[in-house]
Amino acid sequence: MEINKNVEDDGVIFMSIKENGEHSENSGNGAKDVTILAIESSCDETAAAVVRNGREVLSNIISSQIALHTVYGGVVPEIASRKHVEKINGCVRVALSEAGLTLDDIDAVAVTYGPGLVGALLVGVSEAKAIAYAKKKPLIGVHHIEGHICANYIENKDLMPPFACLVVSGGHSHLVIVRDYGKYEIIGQTRDDAAGEAFDKVARAIGLGYPGGPKIDKAAKEGNPEAFTFPQAKIAGADYDFSFSGLKSSVLNYINQAKMQGQELNANDVAASFQKAVVEVLAEHAIRACKEYGMDCLAIAGGVASNTALRDLLEKECAANNIRFCRPSPVLCTDNAAMIGAAGYYEFMQGKTFGLDLNAVPNLPLGDRERRYHADKNR
Repeated sequence: MEINKNVEDDGVIFMSIKENGEHSENSGNGAKDVTILAIESSCDETAAAVVRNGREVLSNIISSQIALHTVYGGVVPEIASRKHVEKINGCVRVALSEAGLTLDDIDAVAVTYGPGLVGALLVGVSEAKAIAYAKKKPLIGVHHIEGHICANYIENKDLMPPFACLVVSGGHSHLVIVRDYGKYEIIGQTRDDAAGEAFDKVARAIGLGYPGGPKIDKAAKEGNPEAFTFPQAKIAGADYDFSFSGLKSSVLNYINQAKMQGQELNANDVAASFQKAVVEVLAEHAIRACKEYGMDCLAIAGGVASNTALRDLLEKECAANNIRFCRPSPVLCTDNAAMIGAAGYYEFMQGKTFGLDLNAVPNLPLGDRERRYHADKNR
């Protein structure tokens, strides 16, 4: 995968990502290729991509706002929304240019419509609806978490349901059984802080700053994961659910006590011990789910899925239990439009499209998908 980065004058990181080599799932079998223009703007990445047949990335453009929000210690929704407005047309234009296509060559437009920040989502949804209306193209609304799951199809060309997927990001911790394309059974989710939220809060407390995930990962490599024993919560009657608020509170209490007693704080040891507690819980739940549900394949998705300790532990545990382990490249774990194009393709192939009344849904649930579709009979 070829990645080109450029830091723009306003601090926004512009990334152009393209697959090396060619692949077309339908090539050679007489079926028509399906090309999706995909748009993602659920948080602080403005992204557009062109994806063919759900697994071949012709272009994947990401304009990241991390530098803008770092000074505030987290994402400021209003700033994110305004920056999306500034960047989205350019991202779409470059995505089409790198793919060597025009809007007339696109078969459908896919867009994230939830969950996420409502103002940020509205920018992407409005852009997608405008293109769909102007060019008379089908419109496909995509669930953000479903997009993360489908990122696994891009680099694992032979991956097919059913399989288990651990989704871990800044706002979500889900353990999902992927029954079929577009059919998901949630067997576990967070009761409080998502794993990514806990990473951000602990990173801020030990002075690492934002974004917490990558900084905790880096610091942990220089620390001792056995220095402290932090709690790993288990929820009675909900074996696959997660809870990280107690762990976060334990770490914060240790930090406060150390400061009050004038003790020197070893941030690397704290980061390593905290990270160990998080990834061991995630891995234990995921492996046990595979065994109990008869899944011989485990995939991971979401921003925290790029954490090196989690990937290493799951790779080891999957090998020990004869489970295939699939994980996207780190750049496809973050928010991007290629994953939305992959998910949108399978929606489109099932004839599930949306009308121009599509709206942003900031708390959109995953599951029971049939209630979410709106057929556009006037298209």
